[in-house]
Amino acid sequence: MAPGVLQNAGFILGLIGAAALIAATAMNKWSVTDRQGSVVTSVYTYKGLWQDCETTSAGMTECRPMYGLLGFSGAFQAVRALMVVGTVLSVLGALISVFSLTCLTMTSMDDTTKAKLSLTAGVMFIIAGLCGISGASVYANQIVVSFRMSTYPNYGGGYGGGMVQGGMGGGIGGGLGLTPTYTFGPALFVAWIGSGILLIGGVLKSVAFKEIMKDEKPRYPGVVYKPQSHNKTEVVDHHSEGGHGDQKYV
Repeated sequence: MAPGVLQNAGFILGLIGAAALIAATAMNKWSVTDRQGSVVTSVYTYKGLWQDCETTSAGMTECRPMYGLLGFSGAFQAVRALMVVGTVLSVLGALISVFSLTCLTMTSMDDTTKAKLSLTAGVMFIIAGLCGISGASVYANQIVVSFRMSTYPNYGGGYGGGMVQGGMGGGIGGGLGLTPTYTFGPALFVAWIGSGILLIGGVLKSVAFKEIMKDEKPRYPGVVYKPQSHNKTEVVDHHSEGGHGDQKYV
């Protein structure tokens, strides 16, 4: 496949993945109230990385920002950090990808430089995708543990319910005064899909680097050697001193 096609495809996928990762990080529905098998209440709660929200039956939504750092578990802090790092790397990779496109003609930038930029953007996309998948998976694992602890009181998950009380926000109770049970929110799926797209885009950018370097022929600076002529020439010295006659040199 042509390097230009690989670069363009990787650039487009990188943009889509970066947009999905940004949207997932900003969304509030990382975990939502599980309504299956429970009485329908007038309050619907959902949580994100930065806010806890609840919606009443009248359509009123109230969100409370999650201030501070010490009130949350280490796993929740790690999820935040991974998503922020993934977002920053994906945006930087998308910017670098613009300059690495072979379809753009720029002065003082050869194909080798564009190939290196393409590899740099590809590595950034891959790392950003891994960060997004890791962050979403850690959060999903904590939801599973808290769900089992809420559904099966004798379940020994080993996490001590830290994610339920502080990690996922807490503080906003259910409509019946009981601790609500949470399940996967749409933000998790957006993060997983966007991270997977980033991984594919990063791989395509890396393959494009290999193809460009394969097509680039090595050039070595050289000097053209011109041998001297072997024809006999006679040089007559007309400026001889001391009255000597003309001398001929062969």
